[in-house]
Amino acid sequence: MPHASSRGGARSPSRRIPLRSALESVDPETVVAVLEPLVSARRREKILRVGAQRLDSVTVVMDAPHDPHNGAAVLRSCDAFGIQRVHVVERRQSFTAANAVSKGAERWVDVVHHGEVAAAVAALRQTGHTLIATHPEGKLLPAELAQQQRIALVMGNEHDGICEALAAACSQRVRVPMRGYVESLNVSVSAAILLSYATHGRAGDLAPAEQRRLYARGLVLTVPRALEILAASGVALPL
Repeated sequence: MPHASSRGGARSPSRRIPLRSALESVDPETVVAVLEPLVSARRREKILRVGAQRLDSVTVVMDAPHDPHNGAAVLRSCDAFGIQRVHVVERRQSFTAANAVSKGAERWVDVVHHGEVAAAVAALRQTGHTLIATHPEGKLLPAELAQQQRIALVMGNEHDGICEALAAACSQRVRVPMRGYVESLNVSVSAAILLSYATHGRAGDLAPAEQRRLYARGLVLTVPRALEILAASGVALPL
């Protein structure tokens, strides 16, 4: 598992994985029964509403991201547009996200780490996602992304773009139309633009069981000293 980094206030989103894994091992309804009464009705409604709008049909793949500020900005956009999972191919270094930029998005968005391109491609194809590369000469326009059933938007590295192996696995390419002198946009800006189009008109599509687990996670992350309260109620998470 990648370790947290202290570069520029950056940290690995993987630091949240032990809690998520622990929550997977217990009945979410048990967690809900203990913590739900401690949360205001308004907060409960928001956690439920966000979970109901979360998307499994759209995901993002970041190829060997280097800048923790860009990585954090992509995570923040994913949370804003209802993306539940982000895949990261860590070919060179562990993925880190700058705290001040992510604004806590790493608490709500699941980051799936892959050590190599083949593993990422296999995982995405297994879930039925079509890999679509971002490219200045892509034939697809952003508005056409909403017509695709299950898509994985592949974002390139800040320095080298998308590596050859991952680009070859993409069946389509999408471009962001521009009319100025610049030929490309920052990776986080491109991600935000494309996600806005890709998620337009899509209803939340997470399975009910996953929504309940997200609700339990939201309660744990909302209630102060939640783990102590759960332990006192006989619900000890294996952390």
